Amino acid sequence: MIVRVVLVDDHALFRAGVRSELQAFADRVEVVGEAANVEQAVRVIRATNPDVVLLDVHMPGGGGRQVLATVREDAAAPRFLAVSVSDSAEDVIAVVRAGARGYVTKTIGAAELADAIERVEDGDAVFSPRLAGFVLDAFSGDVPAPTDPELDLLTVREQEVMRLIARGYAYKEIASRLHLSVKTIETHVSAVLRKLQLSNRHQLTAWANERRLI
Repeated sequence: MIVRVVLVDDHALFRAGVRSELQAFADRVEVVGEAANVEQAVRVIRATNPDVVLLDVHMPGGGGRQVLATVREDAAAPRFLAVSVSDSAEDVIAVVRAGARGYVTKTIGAAELADAIERVEDGDAVFSPRLAGFVLDAFSGDVPAPTDPELDLLTVREQEVMRLIARGYAYKEIASRLHLSVKTIETHVSAVLRKLQLSNRHQLTAWANERRLI
């Protein structure tokens, strides 16, 4: 059986790359639709009734969790496999709790992705090796749901940028990793520092370390 897939990601180049790579597995996987934001995703998923949705975690309009919350109660709801640049425990745990069957990073190879799609469609839970531990810890009760009033001041994208800054990445490296412009990264960093009332990236790194966010 060929697994019918919808790609949901706000970067057109990434969607084009995935579609192109999966053509090598056309006897196993067929891309039947694409979407760049939450509203488009809900519309395309309901119109095409795919078996599996490849879902970006961070997008305009609420991100992957909003897509899950909107369509997972539909009678013909598909299975969801999150595909993200983020490898943070918070993102993994949040999207799994929202209903995703798996979570892999965008470094995954085409053959591995095709296998992951088939496994998710069969009902398996699929995770990149390093990320599986986050889920096991969370659902065994070892990792409580994160509650931090200061962290909650930041948007999901700002949290992602904050962690990368705190890990020592340069603006250009973060821009490349998140498929954003350097100017956009600078804007996010300024917003993070303002909201947290910090003066520079050194203070930000110390703040993140104290909360074990990196």
